[in-house]
This record gives sequence, structure tokens and C-alpha cells, in this order.
Amino acid sequence: MNTILITGAASGIGAATARLFAREGWRLGLLDVNGDALTNLNQSLGGKHWTRAVDVTDQASVTDALAAFDEFAGGRLDILFNCAGILRVGPFEDIPMAEHARILDINVSGLMRVCLASFPLLQQTDGARVINMSSASALYGTPHFASYSASKFAVRGLTEALNIEWKRHDILVQDIMTPFVKTPMVDNQSFRAPVIERLGVSLTAEDLADEVWKAHQGNEVHHLVSRQFKSLSLASKWLPDRITRGMMSVLSR
Repeated sequence: MNTILITGAASGIGAATARLFAREGWRLGLLDVNGDALTNLNQSLGGKHWTRAVDVTDQASVTDALAAFDEFAGGRLDILFNCAGILRVGPFEDIPMAEHARILDINVSGLMRVCLASFPLLQQTDGARVINMSSASALYGTPHFASYSASKFAVRGLTEALNIEWKRHDILVQDIMTPFVKTPMVDNQSFRAPVIERLGVSLTAEDLADEVWKAHQGNEVHHLVSRQFKSLSLASKWLPDRITRGMMSVLSR
């Protein structure tokens, strides 16, 4: 039976992806800092999957969780879906340094910890892959999302490097680059960024779960979501940087 391990699985995109893969008959490993929400999700899926409350900023927590998951999965991991992440929107100078650092620790270092801890399982599974949640904010730095954008640029760079480096281990590494998604992480922001007001939020967590499913059936490094973002990404390859910068400036007023 195919097995997927999902971080940030208790809500939003992670939970929607868990439900989709469960419907498709996959065996799930579910990680999140919110253990009670994980238990509720697992019960809604029949209670047959594996869960563990994990703080991805804690190396011991990640290491112990992967050792336990190895037992459950019988040494197999077909997909690692790194979905855990946080967001803080607002003027850069209004956000405390501790919060900027926390964003980077969860979104980047946490992802790296899980990748490293999962590597032995991925390596011994034929055709394994890693799918990382990136963002449209990794295309050009987004005002009022400065540290979040920085974290997603890092995820994009890591994905590109590992896509080449882990090919020798038969591990495909991809990311999902998406515009804003209607999730609690976005809805609960106290600061409403102008770029969100101008572009709107039309994608749902279920839409992104569908995109993860599509990505696992393909081989592209960057799986781009929405016609709007695909057009912007294509244009950015041909237009001077000053044009892209100008567009971002207008959208962020």
C-alpha cells in the first residue's frame, strides 16, 4: 500500500490532502503540533492512520516521530509532503524579530529537519518523492510578506537543489507554487495586505489537495497553481525585473 507522510496535517491544505489521499486508498502518516486536531482528523478517516504531535522546530521531536513512523510504515515512504508552515502579514518593521525567526525556523529549517529524518525511508522506497509547499511569493518578494517570501524563496532553492542531488537516490523532489489560499492561516491575519485585497483569495484547501494529487502524477520541479499565476510566471521570464517590480508595487498599494 502506498504511504504518504504529511506535516502540518491537522488543518487547511494538510488536512484536505490527507482526506483526498485517504479516499484514494493510501496509508497516511500525519504530523502536526496540534495533537488533538490530528486525533479528530484520524477519527474522521476511520482511525486507521498514524498520527504524532510534532514540533518541527525540535530536532528530537522530529527524529523520534520518524523512528515511530518507520515501524508503522514498514520501512516504506512513497511521498513526503512538507506542508507545515506559518505566516505573519504586515509591515516588516512592525513584526518582532522573534516572529521573523520563527517563520524561518518552521517554514525552512523545520522542512529541512523532516527531509533529513525521512531520507532513509525515502531512499529505500522505489520511486519516492518529496513535495514541498512553496508559494507564488517565491517568484518575486511580496511586500508585507517579507519573511514569508524569504522562507518560500529558500524552499524553492532547496527544492531545485535536491531535485538534482537526490536523483541518484531515485527520489523526485518537487514544490507547489500557489497564490493565496483560503485557509485559517490566511483568514486569521489581523493585517489585511493590499495585494490580497486586489487579487482576492479564490483557491480553497481542497483545490490545493487536488494540485498535490496532480503533482504526484507528474515530474515537474515546480507545480504552478492557477492560470493567473502561470501567466505571471511566464511573463516574468521575458519581462525586465523592473516591470515585475512595478506590478508588485501597484498591487501592494
